[in-house]
Amino acid sequence: MVRPLRAALRIHTWGGFALALLLGASYAALPLFALLPHLWGFIAASAVSYVTDAWLHRVEPAFIRRVATFRLDRIMRFLLRDALLLVLAVRMDAPEPVLVAGLLVLGAQFGILVLYTALHRVIHRKRTLPIAVRNMDMSDAGIPKAPLPLLYRRYLRRLLHLDLPMHAGLLAGLATAAWSLTKAGYAASLGLSALMLLALATQVRTARRTPEREEIIAALNRQLADYRPEVALYFSFAAVSRNFMYQVNMWIETLENLDRRPLIILRERASFSYLSRTRLPVVCVPRADDLAQLDLPDLKVVLYPGNAGKNVHMLRVAEAKHVFIGHGDSDKLASSNRVSKVYDEIWVAGRAGRDRYQRIRHAIDDAAIVEVGRPQLAPIRPYDEHIPGPLPVVLYAPTWEGWSDDDCHTSLIPMGTALVSALLDEGVRVLYKPHPLTGKRSDEAAAADQAIREMLDADNRRRQSAGTLPGLAAGQEPRMQEIKERLNELAGRNRTGDDAQQTRDARMPDHTGSDEWHALEAEWHHLFWSHTGPLRHQVITGQLPTLYECFNQADILISDVSSVVADFVASLKPYVLTNAHDLPDEEFRAAYTTAGGAYLLDRACTRLPEILRSVREPRHDPMALDRHTLKEYVLGPDQPTSMERFNTAVNALADTALLHQQEHAPSGTLLIPALDANRADLS
Repeated sequence: MVRPLRAALRIHTWGGFALALLLGASYAALPLFALLPHLWGFIAASAVSYVTDAWLHRVEPAFIRRVATFRLDRIMRFLLRDALLLVLAVRMDAPEPVLVAGLLVLGAQFGILVLYTALHRVIHRKRTLPIAVRNMDMSDAGIPKAPLPLLYRRYLRRLLHLDLPMHAGLLAGLATAAWSLTKAGYAASLGLSALMLLALATQVRTARRTPEREEIIAALNRQLADYRPEVALYFSFAAVSRNFMYQVNMWIETLENLDRRPLIILRERASFSYLSRTRLPVVCVPRADDLAQLDLPDLKVVLYPGNAGKNVHMLRVAEAKHVFIGHGDSDKLASSNRVSKVYDEIWVAGRAGRDRYQRIRHAIDDAAIVEVGRPQLAPIRPYDEHIPGPLPVVLYAPTWEGWSDDDCHTSLIPMGTALVSALLDEGVRVLYKPHPLTGKRSDEAAAADQAIREMLDADNRRRQSAGTLPGLAAGQEPRMQEIKERLNELAGRNRTGDDAQQTRDARMPDHTGSDEWHALEAEWHHLFWSHTGPLRHQVITGQLPTLYECFNQADILISDVSSVVADFVASLKPYVLTNAHDLPDEEFRAAYTTAGGAYLLDRACTRLPEILRSVREPRHDPMALDRHTLKEYVLGPDQPTSMERFNTAVNALADTALLHQQEHAPSGTLLIPALDANRADLS
């Protein structure tokens, strides 16, 4: 009963669930105490409602958004509480002037809120630029400073909480009959609200000095003319969040190591919030007609990590060559989509990717498929460098439920809890890393995910109580938090102000940030694993620890049909594919390429003890030779390196694009290729 209710409310932690119950109980108690009347009960319920409301905004924002869908948004909750306070005052026979004044103050406050919101929207509309940038100098664009964060950011919360003096003053008056306290509270609430309104009104004139659309784009084009980008990574997604930006972030380091000058083009403003550290110029252009105004005469190659409707806005650039690079090779339908035919070329990791596309008859020309490897896999340590711990480490990394049932490969729903239960019975250490989108479409997947987290937590507590699991090592947390804050700073996630302010303050890239970034990540991972110890089960979410660092910790992977498996093949460690529908082994291996080097796990997990022998007794690993063969088939040869092959492919296609431009240039036009000596040195 409790667990389904918690899942329905979209609450992730039991602490959040307890706070949600307190919030509901406090609002249920307010009308009761107001009508009785019971002053001290109302004071307690009111205080609980303030505290739990504010705290839930921080720890369970999904629940707060869920509450708002029932017309109980923050404004309505504050208005309800203040209205019930006046009901309490009526029931306690407060003087009529106090009641009238309270009603007027409450009405004036909400009137000020309406005016404040209108002014805020005027300023926001003027400051909404057609573009946003990072790592480009836009200081000559003439963008004015943003209003003070106190007035501009999260203003609604501040204005609503200005009812606290009124609230406290009236309660104090009801408790002591000292109505001077009430008058002071009324004056403080109304006066502070009016001051904030006047302060924001003075910012409207400043906002009106924001340059017009044409001036901003002209300033950007001046920067692009100086930089002369040759390669662009283009990304769009309708619902941008950290769950999708990995598709861009995984390619950043590869782009930074190209010979050609790269540029990242994003289409959604929210993308900047989740973009990783990069020294590359980045431009966000939400509107298609603004994108068409960008001056990119040297652009030769456009890379697309995902298929999206807005890709057509860039595909119209006939002078460039367009390449689908994807965001990981897998046996899913998305990795061999017919839509890819719109691109000039499709780049895959190895021969397996080529064969996957060739199975789509009459769709993709074989000459358009180029094998470039997977440059991102360099951090994965090979099997022969792995040092086992005291317990076998099993990384369970299931995929999500997919966009539709036709492409649903997750093992969570049919066998996830049974699998983890069997792993616990086998006495192994479990690292559980669910896909970031788990539970977005299926409540069953969300419930299974939550159940697995609770199982692992319960087993940790049981072993710790029994004395077989040491506690967490002390002393690392402050340094780990310090590192995270510095990483966020290097990635630009700690920047304050709106998009206009961040564009105004954008500067040319710091070329020293990359070394510091990698050193800090390495230190954080060392501290994290020493902090948790070699025996504790872990639920891995968020950006750290990285997926590849989890690969390095694991002795074996259990996963579903997904790109995670193809990447893990690079380690040559044993891995397991879940066969939730109990297909015959031959049929399963014929359907999914990566199954060629995998152990197959049945839905009832009866094969699990035998599979784990490959870890406990490394000599008993019958799939080892198959993994070696599969690695080259899926990821390509080790030499030349993936980075070298990718860079060669970019250069070759850029040269082809230049030749095409020369062939189609008007008579008498001379196109001179950019010399290597003139290319921006991004190393």
